[in-house]
Amino acid sequence: MGGDIPVVVAARRTPIGTAGHAYKELTVDRLAAPVIAALAADVPGRRIDDVMLGNCMGPGGNVARVSALAAGLGHEVPGLTVDRQCGSGLAAILLAGQAVRAGASDLVIAGGAESASTAPLRTFRGDAEPYARAPFTPSGHPDPDMGPAAEALAAAYGIGRDRQDAYACHSHARALAARQAGLFEQEIVPIGERRDDQRPRPLRAASLARLPAAFVREGTVTAGNSSPVSDGAAAVALVPERLRAGLPGMRLVAGAVAGCDPELPGWGPVPAIRRVLARTGVDMGRVAAVEIVEAFAAQVLAVTDALGLDPLGADDERVCAGGGALALGHPWGASGAVVVTRLFSRLVRAGAPPGTLGLAAAAVGGGMGVAALFEVV
Repeated sequence: MGGDIPVVVAARRTPIGTAGHAYKELTVDRLAAPVIAALAADVPGRRIDDVMLGNCMGPGGNVARVSALAAGLGHEVPGLTVDRQCGSGLAAILLAGQAVRAGASDLVIAGGAESASTAPLRTFRGDAEPYARAPFTPSGHPDPDMGPAAEALAAAYGIGRDRQDAYACHSHARALAARQAGLFEQEIVPIGERRDDQRPRPLRAASLARLPAAFVREGTVTAGNSSPVSDGAAAVALVPERLRAGLPGMRLVAGAVAGCDPELPGWGPVPAIRRVLARTGVDMGRVAAVEIVEAFAAQVLAVTDALGLDPLGADDERVCAGGGALALGHPWGASGAVVVTRLFSRLVRAGAPPGTLGLAAAAVGGGMGVAALFEVV
């Protein structure tokens, strides 16, 4: 039913902090709650039917429900926590969109939150030491850490060190320019005294070139062209078109989740994006704004190459125009919602004409990708 097409009518995020620094003592619900409260204020007088949040490494206990209560939404508002690793925030938005499209909900706040700083260490029963991370695949399947996986992707698709460093410099420069121009101000919910993202800084290619390989001897992936482990939260408010009541927004046209070889998880956005475009009959040339979670420069460049995009050239204004996770930071469970929030600012807050299309995507550990296509209304 056309009246139940989900529309994002508000989008907010915290400033993003590097793990162990800006928010080193804030639990994940204390990051998520101010964003949820701000969104509730952005759509006043409406009953919130659910809160859906992505989270990867939190304490359990249904982070979304805890955060909704902490935001003061009231006992009657439930919560659902989603784990699709680095795609969790976007996956939660897709689930919320499905609930709206089905007519089951009239207003859902959806996004993600991550506090790597306060995430608990976990041990298997009987072990003396905590394990580094949960497995992304079962025994017998590839299960690389994300750094070596990015290195393998760079090697498989010929993404050299110079391009990776150039893209990292570009991301930081874009983020600094966007901040200077005030392009983040309306989307950011201050946390304490912090109103700006902690990480973006001026970078020089010569400085990046001196950094050693971070994961593989003689490799090309370094600390400079990788995103940092981060803390933060982001979310959006979705309503059906029939209840939009003239609010500007962007329609969720379609979303997709796709699997890929777990040896190369960074490739995941490619099949997910292709599936979304095929379902909608949209050509990439029609998409005005693209936001990809910049986990690694190598990963972004492999994906954009496959999609025929040139973020360091002709598509400079289309791909992550305000910088991305390389500069802002990568709070895993939140990052998929951060890119949707960035799309909202780039398109809706900037006054793009109705019909303008935007694309958000994220790669996922274990070999998956998540993507969503939005249209300004």
